Amino acid sequence: MAYDKIMECVPNFSEGRDQNKIEQIVECFRGKEGVKLLDYSSNPDHNRTVVTVAGEPEPLAEAVLQAVGKAQQLIDLNQHKGEHPRMGATDVVPFIPIKNVTEQEAVDLSKYVGEEMWKRFNIPVFLYEKSASAPNRQNLADIRKGQFEGMKEKMLLPEWTPDFGENHPHTTAGVTAVGCRMFLVAFNVNLDTPDVELASKIAKRVRFIGGGLRFVKALGIMLDERNIAQVSMNLTDYTKTPVYMAMEMVRMEAKRFGVNVIGSEIIGLVPQQALIDCAEYYLQIEDLKHNQILENNI
Repeated sequence: MAYDKIMECVPNFSEGRDQNKIEQIVECFRGKEGVKLLDYSSNPDHNRTVVTVAGEPEPLAEAVLQAVGKAQQLIDLNQHKGEHPRMGATDVVPFIPIKNVTEQEAVDLSKYVGEEMWKRFNIPVFLYEKSASAPNRQNLADIRKGQFEGMKEKMLLPEWTPDFGENHPHTTAGVTAVGCRMFLVAFNVNLDTPDVELASKIAKRVRFIGGGLRFVKALGIMLDERNIAQVSMNLTDYTKTPVYMAMEMVRMEAKRFGVNVIGSEIIGLVPQQALIDCAEYYLQIEDLKHNQILENNI
């Protein structure tokens, strides 16, 4: 990717079942100069699609806005059901500085995109994480609490007036959180039980607000297609809470209830170092270097 400046964006859309709609949204990122579609993955149980795209800031922002507009046309949250919490057709739009761009540039870009979302599509926007305008807006879970169905009442409160837009959600597309954050690892662990309440108990013990790991957000989710429960996690700083640490704490807590871990999944892209850390831990490799990995030498 021969761009002078590289910004990454990982927009989440509240559609994971209708492949035609998903492709129409993702098409907004294809064939755009200065933009590269890196990955997209959909989950029918979550009813959610996560897109990973990178490029130069200005064309990237325009591609994201086109996708937001397409999602507004195609997704009606009044008809939407899924395991993953959501408040918007485009639920969240994080910008991550990658190369020759500063955190402040990512913050500025998020503010531009947020304002344009309101101007073009009448979708109210909350700025979150590094872009947050108030401490109560830094945590995405706090903003999303109440989900789409509760936003109409929530946004009447003075502390929840959106950063852009009026104090009521879009009738079908809801509201969106936009902001600058560091790289996030979406990591899910599957259990050999259909008991979603048990998965929620484990998630509560693992996540930071429940007294667990500092950089973990977690919830219990049911995977209907497989008839198993899942602990779905976001690792907000994998350098301080590694993937293997989250895995082992879920495994440890599951044992309390006589439940086993039967698999895991990573959603979207993941930094190589996050996987190297896991290899070092599980294989007890001493001082593994990047240049020992074949592909890094090609």
